[in-house]
Amino acid sequence: MGESQRVKIAVKYRAEYLSSRELPRGIEQKASGAPGASQPLSLAAPKPQGLITAGDEISSAPPYPLTTVEDEVQRVMDGLAGRQLKARAKKHKAPTRELVRAAAEKQRIQDAAPAGQQAVRKMNYEPVRPTWHAPWKLMRVISGHIGWVRALAVEPGNRWFASGSVDRTIKIWDLASGTLRLTLTGHVSPVRGLAVSARHPYLFSCGEDKQVKCWDLETNKVVQQYHGHLSGVYALALHPTLDVLVTGGRDSVARVWDMRTKQQIHVLAGHRGTVASIACQDADPQVITGSMDSTVRLWDLAAGKSMATLTHHKKAVRALALHPSEFGFASASSDSIRQWRCPRGDFVQAFEGASGIVNTLAVNSDGVAFAGGDDGTMRFWDWRSAHCFQQTETIAQPGSLDSEAGVFCSTFDRTGFRLITGEADKSIKIWKEDDDATEETHPIDFRPSLGRRRF
Repeated sequence: MGESQRVKIAVKYRAEYLSSRELPRGIEQKASGAPGASQPLSLAAPKPQGLITAGDEISSAPPYPLTTVEDEVQRVMDGLAGRQLKARAKKHKAPTRELVRAAAEKQRIQDAAPAGQQAVRKMNYEPVRPTWHAPWKLMRVISGHIGWVRALAVEPGNRWFASGSVDRTIKIWDLASGTLRLTLTGHVSPVRGLAVSARHPYLFSCGEDKQVKCWDLETNKVVQQYHGHLSGVYALALHPTLDVLVTGGRDSVARVWDMRTKQQIHVLAGHRGTVASIACQDADPQVITGSMDSTVRLWDLAAGKSMATLTHHKKAVRALALHPSEFGFASASSDSIRQWRCPRGDFVQAFEGASGIVNTLAVNSDGVAFAGGDDGTMRFWDWRSAHCFQQTETIAQPGSLDSEAGVFCSTFDRTGFRLITGEADKSIKIWKEDDDATEETHPIDFRPSLGRRRF
């Protein structure tokens, strides 16, 4: 600050405020309780300190202490500087408030969008680093069917598993040794779906003969049949906590059955094509269906109505897979494999490298997602980052045609350490992780792209 400006502020301060800073002597003594405070006060008005009258001696010294004025000026200047800092801070806060308002408006628009249309994108400049998983290798080949293996189901106790085939039989296999335990006959067309109940000693099967059967595993006989489908039944799923069975097929509907009374509870209508895959869980949406009309529908089981329709796929949705622990699922078609978040069906991400017709999906608790293709391709992804860490092809049995190298169905056992696949060469293959693999021998080939990913 210049000297002239400093003097100007000091003179202005002295002229306007200096006379009011000090009380008259009588009032000051009375307030302080000093001796002489009780003396009568003069009624004459006090002479202003800055006024010079006749008889006063003119002194060269200023009538006020110079240091006091300098301190006050400095105080005034500090106050001005503080106001300027506050003004700057307020100016800088304005864009922040605008950003907050814009983010809130964006979130409001996103929440107001129809369910299933909210795209949850990961930041392009913060790619998720995939978790390391050991590569999978072939462990055992089981032969016994004389037709394509189209359905698999693992028993809750993880002791045996069942397989359904185009040869119209259902076979029970020992999971540890791979030996055949039992063969069930009763279907007159290919078996397309199997499910083992965790609450009852029942095995459920469906086939292209429009039949849905319930097998008693204690007597190995059919104890219930569910009639109502107008064409072949392609998919079957059991509710985890209710005595409810859900089936779907070529009549473009999913039917909900009471397991004990055989009564049809709901007909979930809305698809315009074959219902090829069904998944059930104990929280809404309790039923999820994938169809050949390239849509995925989420159903309210209590009301029997559709909660949301996911239209992101462009080709037939042939496979669905629920994550064992996370509240989400994946759907597969020949154009892409996509990951969704429940309960509204929010899109999360697309699995990279997916191509060709995908017949089956499976996910284990370690976050490994498997997809089996119609051409025999097998791909393994990390669920969290959607990174494909292994791509291989199945090995057809000796004597089979090259065109018979196809994977039709798959499932992980209850531990998640074994993968079972049913294939077009009439065999069942069991895969496991390579125990000798480490992060040094099989490093992650992670090459994130900074470009915008389009889904």
